[in-house]
Amino acid sequence: MAKVTFLGAAREVTGSCHLLESPSTGRIILDCGMHQGGSPTSRLSRDNFEFDPETLDAVILSHAHLDHSGLLPKLVNRGFNGPIYCTTATAELLRIMLHDAYGLYKRELERDALHAQRKGKKPALKPEYTENDVEQVLDMCEPISYRTPRSLSPEANLSFFDAGHILGSAIVEITLTEQGKEKRLVFSGDLGNKDSKLMNDPEQLTRADLVLMESTYGNRNHRSMEETISQLTDILRETWERGGNIMIPAFAVGRTQEIIFYLGRLYHEGLLNDWQVFLDSPMATEVTRVYDRWLHLLDDNDIRSLEDADKESLEKFLPTLKISQTPQDSMAINEVESGAIIVAGSGMCTGGRIRHHIKHRIWREENTMLFAGFQAQGTLGRNLVEGAKKIRMFNDEFAVLARIETLGGFSAHAGQVELVEWAKAFEQGTKFALVHGEMLAMQVLATRLEAELGISVLMPEPNEQISF
Repeated sequence: MAKVTFLGAAREVTGSCHLLESPSTGRIILDCGMHQGGSPTSRLSRDNFEFDPETLDAVILSHAHLDHSGLLPKLVNRGFNGPIYCTTATAELLRIMLHDAYGLYKRELERDALHAQRKGKKPALKPEYTENDVEQVLDMCEPISYRTPRSLSPEANLSFFDAGHILGSAIVEITLTEQGKEKRLVFSGDLGNKDSKLMNDPEQLTRADLVLMESTYGNRNHRSMEETISQLTDILRETWERGGNIMIPAFAVGRTQEIIFYLGRLYHEGLLNDWQVFLDSPMATEVTRVYDRWLHLLDDNDIRSLEDADKESLEKFLPTLKISQTPQDSMAINEVESGAIIVAGSGMCTGGRIRHHIKHRIWREENTMLFAGFQAQGTLGRNLVEGAKKIRMFNDEFAVLARIETLGGFSAHAGQVELVEWAKAFEQGTKFALVHGEMLAMQVLATRLEAELGISVLMPEPNEQISF
């Protein structure tokens, strides 16, 4: 009998990893993500596998975000040597994401080793993975187009469908035959917000024996995009009047591109003429150029805005956009006293250049810190959103005097109504297991699914196993 063991993103949002075992498929993991929060070295040392990587037959990857893909190099380092199935766009984004993550990890290891040397301590433990492991991951990727079945074995097939979350994101469908009976497993990956620009709506499936469904926003809905843009316009005006700057911690894949798109629209409406816009993230810049190459896959109605402006790329759609490539470019932004919109990684403020901008600006009340995405527990972003009055960074303490704002409509995740709508399309009797959500969000969503749709809902604990 086929069974799924929930190893990550079980009653939590990050660290997605689920083990599928069946005589028809062998041993396959759905996603291999790292947890968010803390330093890369501490996260990687804590994220240990509950299985022997050498015994896996394959990895199926829903999309490129690190909380779904970040442990792939460590998996290879520990002996995995099978195919990694993903979409073509995901494979292209992985090259950027994993190399960038390794660069951050390597620099932190070097700093830790130097600090230990100065203290006369033993050197740090050997790295959890190497750059060669990253290259092996990329070589092992086997891209699959949407709606194009791929045989996993004589008794099992894999298909990807557009999840509408980020470029290349996929809903995973696995059909398998056991003792002459066909079974179907659907893994939602991360479902997109239908209001998101550039992305298509998530595709709707109807048949499954077991659905693993994300529940990040299972307890709330997003503001409409009209309300969100109105809020953004107000924030721009009020921050300008205070003589401040705006800091936007942005995820390099998906969120950054959507923010650039909307700032471009405001520019063309004459509402952004006095602002300087900085994209201070080499990775986000590289990803944005990948998005430009894949514009033909994205939402036609949204791309028409670029065509109407006679622009063939997101970067050119916002003429005031300045790209900061080098550390010197980034530091030069500190000289701008007011009127700067700074879009920088990382999205949850766990690393990257955004932390340096926070250091220089969070203690000035004329500035605004603007969040446009989910902030996981244990991250600096979450602390700020929840009202922290003081924060610690770079071995120093900073007062939080800047205005903290959240733009709910920019989320790349489906809200509660959209999750219920997606679940509603499945045939009666389909079993659901909620993943990728904090406990409160899962409980609220489970109650609504059971009460309104009569759906049988499970909320698996870490390492819990479900047969289907």
